[in-house]
Amino acid sequence: QVQLVESGGGSAQVGGSLRLSCAASGFNVSNLYMAWFRQAPGMEREGVAYTSARGFIRYVNSVKGRFTCSRDGAKNTLYLQMDSLKPEHTAMYFCAASSFIRTYAETLSAGAYRDWGQGTQVTVSS
Repeated sequence: QVQLVESGGGSAQVGGSLRLSCAASGFNVSNLYMAWFRQAPGMEREGVAYTSARGFIRYVNSVKGRFTCSRDGAKNTLYLQMDSLKPEHTAMYFCAASSFIRTYAETLSAGAYRDWGQGTQVTVSS
């Protein structure tokens, strides 16, 4: 049974940093396609970062150069390092896993992922 548990969210000031973690069980993070998504109130869930089982990483344009996605197979954990935070980064952040991603477009598409964590809230204020 796949379980994903996010942590590391909280409050940060503009320009600050947070590191989100997604602890996985029931599978190894090195073997599946994984991604980070976020959802602000009243908005659709948006893909933020994707990493393939082979280590390919893709970011949504708005976080390139600010966020870094990585995984640690030994700890079975996915990370999202968030630097130079801005108020528009405020959202609930979720990690997700999929055993099969067919196209480049699907890498940041919520519908392509079957397993989700419960989310961790990130709030950035000035």
